[in-house]
Amino acid sequence: MNAPITYRHWALDLAPKAAPAVATTTVLILGRIWNANGAEHSVGNAALMVVLAAGAAAAGAFSSGNHSGGSVIAGTAFAASGGLALAGVAGYADGLSLPILLWALATAVAYGLAARYWRTDRRETVTYERQTLSRREDHAHVERVEALRAGAQIEVARSGAVYAEQLANALITRATLPGFNPHAITDAGLPELPSTEGKDW
Repeated sequence: MNAPITYRHWALDLAPKAAPAVATTTVLILGRIWNANGAEHSVGNAALMVVLAAGAAAAGAFSSGNHSGGSVIAGTAFAASGGLALAGVAGYADGLSLPILLWALATAVAYGLAARYWRTDRRETVTYERQTLSRREDHAHVERVEALRAGAQIEVARSGAVYAEQLANALITRATLPGFNPHAITDAGLPELPSTEGKDW
């Protein structure tokens, strides 16, 4: 049983690894665009981003404390809080040093969090592949055993048919010999041969 050969494009393998950097870079770019459109040193815009970031962080803390919420919602809320904080700083600051520093920090944290989920996913994938391989080997073993058993039965049946044919040919050949006495076989204590007289063959 051969597994189908599949080819994954390199972009499919690279996309999950690049997602955290793409996300933080997008937030930084949008924050700098916002900065160029009037958010620089704007206390009102900065206060808005602080409130939004604090709200997202509070939602993440509530979700992590609530067992029914799950870690996915908490992680999403904390990621949104960090993104809003980064966008607020990128929009408020007049230089690039602080936004780039926060961008590097946010990217490192995002990769740190993502690496945990990647390891878990990798372990689950490896476990699934091992179980699948084990099941395939078991099925292949059963198929091989059944194929050997069927082959042996076919060989036994073929040998029996050949033996029966040879025996029938020997009896026919012996019956055609001159001086053949079928009663001699019965007199010798062997079973009587079936009579073919009066039968339509």
